[in-house]
Amino acid sequence: MMTQHTLNQLHHLRLSGMATALEEQWTLPACHSLSFDDRLGLLLDRELAWRDNKRLERLRKQAKLKYAGACLEDLDRRPGRGLDERQLATLASGDWIRQQHNLLLTGPTGVGKTWLACALGNQACRQGYSTLYLRTPRLLEQLRIAHGDGSFGRTLQQLAKVDVLILDDWALAPLEENARHDLLEVIDDRAGLRSTVLTSQLPVDHWHGWINDPTVADALLDRLVHSAYRIVMKGESLRRKKTEEEAAS
Repeated sequence: MMTQHTLNQLHHLRLSGMATALEEQWTLPACHSLSFDDRLGLLLDRELAWRDNKRLERLRKQAKLKYAGACLEDLDRRPGRGLDERQLATLASGDWIRQQHNLLLTGPTGVGKTWLACALGNQACRQGYSTLYLRTPRLLEQLRIAHGDGSFGRTLQQLAKVDVLILDDWALAPLEENARHDLLEVIDDRAGLRSTVLTSQLPVDHWHGWINDPTVADALLDRLVHSAYRIVMKGESLRRKKTEEEAAS
């Protein structure tokens, strides 16, 4: 009865990892010969590991990554893709997030921009940073609706708190006037405080023209491009290549 009471108390204190480890210790004879300090140390280690795993699980769920399984370990590093190993190592370390720098991923369709962005998002989750993936057209639609239902301010606050915001398909379609100002609000709230990842088929040098408002463009790009890491991805479409390989097999 005492053992069950102890387990109940641990669960009540939200020490589920420790409770599971304690049950295992009771069933393993080898643990019975350990000192109290050694057994307590093992219980604490398990609790910390359990909490880390739960936090990672929660961060990944909240991130809503398009490619949830993408990770840097599986990145295709073949020559000709425009990837620099030293730059990738810097990004993998998370220094760019700690320094509140942005990342601009550009290149033609199908070269893996979104996949790499999601892999970096997963890496950010591993390091304990909150992450959120959104397609830019969908974000603009959400902001348009938020204006109508009165939740615009709250939506901006939520976006401003995300450590790594991934905006996919940036500069995919022409911008309306309201959308320009909405994007500026989102980016301005994050500038110098949080990191933003943009993926775009359009080269950075053409973004000013895409925004199509010199004043807003200057303000927006000054906040995005300054001190940002850039990766210009190259090569053939990985989607087309995969389709051709499947057809040939």
